[in-house]
Amino acid sequence: MENNDVIELLDILYGMVTEAWGVPLGNDKCIIEREKAIEIINDIKASLPNSIAEAKRLVSARDEFIGNAKREAEALRKSAEEKARAMVEEQEIIRVAKVKSAEMIASAEARSKELRKAASDYVEDIMRQTEESVGSALSTIQGMHNAIRAASGPSAPAPAKPARRGEDE
Repeated sequence: MENNDVIELLDILYGMVTEAWGVPLGNDKCIIEREKAIEIINDIKASLPNSIAEAKRLVSARDEFIGNAKREAEALRKSAEEKARAMVEEQEIIRVAKVKSAEMIASAEARSKELRKAASDYVEDIMRQTEESVGSALSTIQGMHNAIRAASGPSAPAPAKPARRGEDE
């Protein structure tokens, strides 16, 4: 299930709650189909590992991308060194070769650095989006869980809410 499917399921769940009939004398309480809500929540929970797997796949792709950029830079560097060695016969040729070699190495290193930054920025953005989606989904699920618990009455004590990452740091 894709990330968009999680959003769609959350929209359906949101719609169920907003369109639900209110409970008499209970302004913030409503009646929803428990089984349908539980089914949607279970579908969301089942799809969250896919979002995490997608994020891991993107990190792996970024690492492969960086590795390829390093290999490309190394190949360019070796190529430049080989060309410089081949022109050892004359002093002017050697001087020109050194300049060109340094330019190629600097260009390759700059390109490698640029590719690493682009890959890191891309993966960082995808990770941020995934984290926001997972956080939003978790918040919505917790809200629905609290609403369902509140609708079922005060008979069962609420379990302690687990600390979210970053809140106690």
